[in-house]
Amino acid sequence: MFRWILLFVFIAIIEIYAFQAIRTVSKLRWLLWGYQIISFLIMVYIFYSFSQFDRSVGQNKQSLFTIGLLLATYIPKIVITVFLLGEDITRIIGGIMREFLGNSNESFFNERRKFVSQAALSIAAIPFLSLLYGMSKGKYNFKVKKKTIYYPDLPENFDGMTITQISDIHSGSFDDPDEIAHAIDLINEQKSDIILFTGDIVNTHATEMHPWIDTFKKIEKPRLGKYSVLGNHDYGEYVTWDTDKEKQDNFEAIKDLHRQIDFKLLLNENIKIDKEGQQIALVGVENWGHNFKKAGDLPKASEGLTPEDFKILMSHDPSHWEYEVKNDKNNYHLTLSGHTHGLQFGIEIPGFLKWSPVQYVYKQWAGLYENAGRYIYVNRGFGFHAYPGRVGIWPEITVLELKRGSKIA
Repeated sequence: MFRWILLFVFIAIIEIYAFQAIRTVSKLRWLLWGYQIISFLIMVYIFYSFSQFDRSVGQNKQSLFTIGLLLATYIPKIVITVFLLGEDITRIIGGIMREFLGNSNESFFNERRKFVSQAALSIAAIPFLSLLYGMSKGKYNFKVKKKTIYYPDLPENFDGMTITQISDIHSGSFDDPDEIAHAIDLINEQKSDIILFTGDIVNTHATEMHPWIDTFKKIEKPRLGKYSVLGNHDYGEYVTWDTDKEKQDNFEAIKDLHRQIDFKLLLNENIKIDKEGQQIALVGVENWGHNFKKAGDLPKASEGLTPEDFKILMSHDPSHWEYEVKNDKNNYHLTLSGHTHGLQFGIEIPGFLKWSPVQYVYKQWAGLYENAGRYIYVNRGFGFHAYPGRVGIWPEITVLELKRGSKIA
């Protein structure tokens, strides 16, 4: 009960400050009343929608929209609150100073300054418009990211090998067939030697992927094949099930989805990729996350391999690399992960700035990282989850080229 009281107090403070900013800038009665009515209706809808959330269904189109509406409504209002709260602190300090200096003929509180409210509203418009763009366009703003990685012990016949990686499809969130078809075309245009998918084919239920199977089957099979692993969402852990059998049946159906889109699903196992008599090992583990399901079994997946074998590891959660893989004596040359989505929110200016709040949780959260000659690439994700959009961290199709040598380009 106390949590609900705190929540309502927090919302009340935000709403009061946001309204004060509007009222300071404009005295039009119809605008003030309209703002209050719209704010009230949005609040009622959000509370109603969350009250209808069904734990047996999980995320759906309504919950996605509600989360987007919540963020687009209240993040700008929080920005306004921070500005006006800061102004109130200076007003209080000024009032105390006037009382202390004996200027009792002046009001304790100065009037709220219009330019502060104008500045607050202007700054708040940035996340508001960004979130709206993220929901309408950004979630399908697919980007092809290319990197070249050099290894002195890469078998000669694999010099120049290209890998296309996708991750975190989250098919249950899609709502635009044309945009997804365009992304599949982008994948095929890369003409890579192998295509690897690093987990989370759905949000929860296997049926989410059914409308998209024919679309994803159009990913052309390259000469070295198409392979995949599972992600944390593929185990049905985030909803309630009537029976354990229902959950297990869903899990089996999710695994079969990979076959239906012509990907070979690796379940704690490895295969050898052969090219003109030379081989590299492709290792696929089930999900292993420091704070998520630990179904991955790296020793089992690596049976028969030696430290000298050149190895590419697919592991959905990059925390696996941080806690187990990067210092493993078996020497995993390249790990491919996803999972973080870059939080679907951040700022990336190539060569200058890369920031997202998710970096305070994951040391490796987007792009290429290295430790003692071993690398991990974290894909920013193909789809989206929770917030139905992307701001600054765009959906990604990764193309990695492996070269024999010692330089990083």
